[in-house]
Amino acid sequence: MTLRPFTSTLLESPGISHGFFTRNGGVSSGIYQSLNCGPGSADDPISVQQNRNQVAVHLTGSEGHINTLYQVHSSTLVVLDKAMPKGERVKADAMITKQKGLILGVLTADCAPILFADPVVGIIAAAHAGWRGALDEIIENVVANMTHLGSSLKDIRAVIGPAIGPDSYEVGKEFRDTFIQRRNENKKYFSNKSNGKFLFDLERFCLDHLAEAGLTKIAGFSLDTYAKPQEFFSYRRTTHLAEKDYGRQISAITLI
Repeated sequence: MTLRPFTSTLLESPGISHGFFTRNGGVSSGIYQSLNCGPGSADDPISVQQNRNQVAVHLTGSEGHINTLYQVHSSTLVVLDKAMPKGERVKADAMITKQKGLILGVLTADCAPILFADPVVGIIAAAHAGWRGALDEIIENVVANMTHLGSSLKDIRAVIGPAIGPDSYEVGKEFRDTFIQRRNENKKYFSNKSNGKFLFDLERFCLDHLAEAGLTKIAGFSLDTYAKPQEFFSYRRTTHLAEKDYGRQISAITLI
């Protein structure tokens, strides 16, 4: 099956290839059907590698290595000047590079994948923004490091891929309090439910942090991973269905 990732005109450039891939088009079966790119899942490792190879071919035309991280919901990032050794997964939640040919990938199943690009000087980044990482300023850390490497704020573009939507992200009072204790105006990202719970808007939270970091060229797809089981893996949906495991979709970017 041909891969049909979501792409953004903001990130399109003659020197950049990117895609926010769905769960479709791969070789995995069962609950991992079909483009599961997560080595941390219990899926057949050969199938996962074949899926990642397909993604690399789509982006570059060949089966290149995709650099991904052991994502830990932090604000930690790494700057790559060469590919990570195969099988090595550094504990961090974002990557930045100026090197052509390095594919940066983020694995998600409800958290927000964010791809960054500066086509002027040729710097790209990929970030995994769960609620904790976003609250702890993984976004601001990426932007600060891109500018340290030579980017101008006016040239950086950032796009948030499919993530759990505000109609599906139900949380409790303690979760909401964590955000409000950090900053009272964070109340605006929560709406009340009649059962005493709240709904959290992760994409809006990330968009506002991108803007506060000084970026003006930003966008989000507003696609709810939880609500679209035919298109996306979702950790929360898997939990509600009492399934034993879940796949991960990949969002990736490379300088070509």
